[in-house]
Amino acid sequence: MFRHSKVLITKLKNLSFQGSWRSRGSSAVERAQQYTVGHKIHGFTVKEVTAVPDLFLTSVKLSHDATGAQYLHAARDDSNNLFSVQFRTTPMDSTGVPHILEHTVLCGSQRFPCRDPFFKMLNRSLSTFMNAFTASDYTMYPFSTQNAKDFQNLLSVYLDAVFFPCLRELDFCQEGWRLEHETPTDPSSRLMFKGVVFNEMKGVFSDNESLYAQHLQNKLLPDHTYAVVSGGAPLDIPDLTWEQLKHFHATHYHPSNARFFTYGDLPLEQHLQQIEKEALSKFERTEPNTAVPPQAHWDKPRVDHVTCRPDALAPDPMKQNTLCMSYLLGETGFEEEQIEALLHKIEIQMKHQSTSFGLALASYIASCWNHDGDPVQLLKISENVSRFQQCLKENPRYLQDKVQHYFKDNTHRLTLTMSPDERFLEKQAEAEEQKLQEKIQNLSDADHKDIYEKGLQLLAVQSTTQDASCLPALKVSDIEPIIPYTPFNYIYCLFLGGVPVQCCEQPTNGMVYFRAMCNLNSLPEDLKIYVPLFCSVITKLGCGELDYRQQAQRIELKTGGMSVSPQIIPDTDQLDLYEQGIMLSSSCLERNLPDMFQLWSDIFNRLVFFQETEKEIFKSLCKCIDFILMHLHRPAGDLQRDGPGEIAELTDLTSVLRKLPRIKRHLLNPENMRCAVNATPQKMSDAAGEVERFMGNIAANRKERKPVRPTVVEVRPLDPQAGSSASRKLISEPHFKPCQMKTSFQLPFNVNFVSECVRTVPFSHADYASLCILARMMTAKFLHGEIREKGGAYGGGARMGGGGLFSFYSYRDPNSTQTLSAFRGGVEWARAGKFTQQDIDEAKLSVFSAVDAPVAPSDKGLGRFLNGITDEMKQRHRERLFAVTNKNLTDVAGRYLGVGQQTCGVAILGPENESIRKDPSWVVK
Repeated sequence: MFRHSKVLITKLKNLSFQGSWRSRGSSAVERAQQYTVGHKIHGFTVKEVTAVPDLFLTSVKLSHDATGAQYLHAARDDSNNLFSVQFRTTPMDSTGVPHILEHTVLCGSQRFPCRDPFFKMLNRSLSTFMNAFTASDYTMYPFSTQNAKDFQNLLSVYLDAVFFPCLRELDFCQEGWRLEHETPTDPSSRLMFKGVVFNEMKGVFSDNESLYAQHLQNKLLPDHTYAVVSGGAPLDIPDLTWEQLKHFHATHYHPSNARFFTYGDLPLEQHLQQIEKEALSKFERTEPNTAVPPQAHWDKPRVDHVTCRPDALAPDPMKQNTLCMSYLLGETGFEEEQIEALLHKIEIQMKHQSTSFGLALASYIASCWNHDGDPVQLLKISENVSRFQQCLKENPRYLQDKVQHYFKDNTHRLTLTMSPDERFLEKQAEAEEQKLQEKIQNLSDADHKDIYEKGLQLLAVQSTTQDASCLPALKVSDIEPIIPYTPFNYIYCLFLGGVPVQCCEQPTNGMVYFRAMCNLNSLPEDLKIYVPLFCSVITKLGCGELDYRQQAQRIELKTGGMSVSPQIIPDTDQLDLYEQGIMLSSSCLERNLPDMFQLWSDIFNRLVFFQETEKEIFKSLCKCIDFILMHLHRPAGDLQRDGPGEIAELTDLTSVLRKLPRIKRHLLNPENMRCAVNATPQKMSDAAGEVERFMGNIAANRKERKPVRPTVVEVRPLDPQAGSSASRKLISEPHFKPCQMKTSFQLPFNVNFVSECVRTVPFSHADYASLCILARMMTAKFLHGEIREKGGAYGGGARMGGGGLFSFYSYRDPNSTQTLSAFRGGVEWARAGKFTQQDIDEAKLSVFSAVDAPVAPSDKGLGRFLNGITDEMKQRHRERLFAVTNKNLTDVAGRYLGVGQQTCGVAILGPENESIRKDPSWVVK
C-alpha cells in the first residue's frame, strides 16, 4: 500500500491513547521497569528504560549487538499487541522500486514458499490488523493481534517475508508491471501494461489532491529522494527491472537498516528470542548508506505549476498563505484562548482510548525514528507541552517569532498553483500509449515469444491451487465459544426529562461520551434532501451569544468535538424496515460536562441562522461538504444521491436558508430523541444530571408531531431489565418494490470501481451467518485470484452487510464488465462446492477476527443503542457462525446469489466505456 507523504505528516491528533481496560496494576509495565541499562537479552542490549506516565507505558530501547538493528518496546496493559519492522528506503528514481518490493516480498519466502502467504494469513489468524506501507523514505510492515499464539505465527511469517523473500520473477511481473497480451491466451490480442502497483498508482494520480501533494514535495525538496515518487509514477514503473528490485532488497532490507517496534502486554523476552533465532542471527553488520542528506537551502522563493483533471480546481494557495500570514503576524497575534484550545486538544487526545493505539504509536514515531531522532522523546507529551508553555512565558511573541522565521522570512518557499486541463486525461492516455509503443518497438521476435510464454506461465500459476500447509494457523477451536457479556449493572436505561438515556459505565479515563439519536419520521418529504446539508452546518453557524468563529473556538476549548450526521439504520429482523434520523455526537473531559451540554442547549434553543451578509460563508460551507446529499425517502439499500455543489451553485440561497429552521424544529425535538452516555461509574450520576438539565433546557422544543411516513413501527426493547436501548421508531414502505438496475457513472478516472449488491437476509435470519462465511471464503479462495492476481486490480472481494446486502466489489481496477463476470464466477464456484473444510475453517477465523475486534470504552453499548443488538443476539450469531457447514454454504449461494434469485444492483464508476454505452440494459450517467 502506498502512503503519500501528506498522510505521513503524522501529528499528535492521529493518536488515540488506548488502555486495555484492565487494572492499573500493570504487570507488563512492571516487568519492563525491571530492565536496566546494559542488560543483555537474546543478542540485544538494553540502552534505555523510560516510564511514560502520560501514555501509561514503559519504553525499553535496545540495540542488536551483531547487526546494530534498533529496537523499541512499549510495554502497556493492552492485549491488542503490535509488531512492526520498518526499513529506511530512499529511492533515487520514480520506478516505484520500494513500493513494488513491498508487494513482492509478501508473495512467498524461504520458509513459506507458497504464493501470497500474506493474504493467506488473513484467513489463518485472528489478527486485528495486517498490512504494509510504503512512505516517501521508509517501508513499514505492521500487524496486531490479541492472541499470543497468533502473534508468534504472524511474527514468523513477517520476519521470513522481509528478510528471506523468494522475489520470483513472475511475482514481480504480477505485482509490479509486465507487458502482456490483453487476452494472455491469444497472441494476436494487443500488448498492454499490466500489474497491481501499476494500476494502483494510476488510481492514486487520478486524485487531484494526491497529484498536487506529490508535485509539491518533489519540487520543494528536489535534491534527493523526495524529488521522486516512491510509490512509482505510472510512466516510470515500466522502466524497473527484476534485477534492480532484487538489488534494492539486498541493500535496504538488512537488519542494520531496520527498526523494530513491539507494543502491548506480551513479554519482551519472547519477542527478542524469536526475532534473534529466526532472522537476526543469520546476518552480520553492514553500513546501509541510506541516510538522506540535508536539502540545500534556496536563496530565493520559487514558483511552479501543475495541471489536473478538469472537474476540480484547487484553491489559490498563494492567496491562502497571504491571508494566513497576515493574520498570524497582525496585532491580534495568537490569542490566549486559541493556545488553550490547542493544549486542551492535546489533553483530550491523551485521555481518549482507541482500539488501535499500538498502530497509531508506530505511525507517530516512524518518521522521526527513521532519521535517527529519538522516538521516546516524542512520547513525553506533558514534558513537551511544559517546555512549550515555558517558552511562551519567557517570550510572549514566541509563536509569532517562529512564524516570522520559518514562514515569512524563509526564502526556501515554493508557490505551487494548479489549474484544470480539459485534455488532462487524454494526455495521460496518450503518454501511456507512447510509452507502450516505445517498449513494443524495441522487442525482437524472441521477446514477443517470451512475453507470450511468460503470460501463459503466470496465468497457469495464478490458476493453480496453492498448498498453504507450510503456513502456521490457528484452529477454530482456539476461538472463544462465548462472548464476554456486559454485566447488567454496567449498562442500564434511565428516563431523564422524559427522554430515554442508555448509561454505560466504562473506564473512560476521565472522558464523557454523549450521543443522541433524533428520529426524522415527522419531517416533511420536501425537506429530507437537505438533511445532510443541515447536519454538516448545524454546529458551524454560531449559537447563543457566539458567532460561528467563536463557536468553533468554544467547541475546541471545551469538547473533543461536536458533530451531527445522518443515520439510516436497518432493522435486524426485516429488510424493508429501517430507522431514519440524525445522530448528535460529542465528548469532553469530565470537568467540562456543563460546558458541553450548554453548547448543545444553545444549538437547540439559540441557533444563529445566516444573515443576508453571511450568505457567502454559507455558500463556502456547502462547497466544503465532502459527502453527498442523500434523498432520505427510499429503503436503506436504495437511497438516491445528489451532489452538494447543486446547493452551492444556486443563485438564490434564500430558499435553502429558510428550510434549515424548519428542519431544526422537526429534528432537534426531545419528543423524537433517545440518548446514550458512556462515562466512569464515579461520574455517571453527574453526567446523568447534566443530560436531565439539558432536556429541561430544550423542553420548549418538545412538540409531538404526526409522522408523515406511510407506516411507522415502534420496536420495544428486547430486554428491558438489561437496559436495552429505548424503543426505536422504524419505517416500513409497503409500496416499495426493489428493481434491477445497472448504472455506469462515467467519471474522470483512468481505473474502475465496480460493485454488485444483492438483497439477501437481515441480521437475525438463520442464513445470515452462512452468508458472512461465504463472503469471506469467496474473497480469499476465488475473487482475490481472479480480480487482483489475474485482473490486476488493487483489490476486490465480497462482504455481507448488516442491512442484508451481499456486496461484490473491486477498486482501482483496469477492468469493468470482466470483473462482473468474475463476480458471477465466484457464485458458480460456491454453488459447485469447490472448497474444502479447511477453506471453511479459515473463513471462520477471518470472520471471527472482525467479530471479536476490540471495542473502545467510548463505543461500548453502541450497537445496542443504535441497532438494538444485545449480547444475547451476538451470542446467537456467534453460535451460528461456528455451526456453518459445507451444505449451508452451497445452499445460500444458490438460494440468494444465483442469477434471478434475488434483486440485485450493479454500479461501475470509471472512465467512458464504449461497450456499456451501446448496451441498452445499462443506465449511463
